[in-house]
Amino acid sequence: MSIPDYIANAAKDECNNLLSEQNGILAVVIASIDGFDVASSVSKMLDPSRIAAMASSIAAIGSVVTQEVSLGSSKSVTVNTEDGFVYITYLELAGVNYVLNVVADKTAILAQVIYRCGEIGKRLKNN
Repeated sequence: MSIPDYIANAAKDECNNLLSEQNGILAVVIASIDGFDVASSVSKMLDPSRIAAMASSIAAIGSVVTQEVSLGSSKSVTVNTEDGFVYITYLELAGVNYVLNVVADKTAILAQVIYRCGEIGKRLKNN
């Protein structure tokens, strides 16, 4: 499913803004549920297509886990590592669910990333 150009452009702007304004962010990728890059901004030679595919798979695993243990719908998945984290959450564009993925090094603050992703989701949903 294709999204209108003005929404895709707004999504790209949001990715660029988060990457440039938040310390420690290495990549911001908005992906379709089936793993295709819709909008992205990356640094350090990261491949947004690969990140999109992995993020959608991880989000799907999170959904299955929460369904299996009857915790309701999955809202996000966080992968913590010794050198940073990956935060994956859902957002809506033009009435369709997408996955927002942020890759960050250890200088980034997870709570700030979660907050900023929530704000991005609100802005894009109302676009």
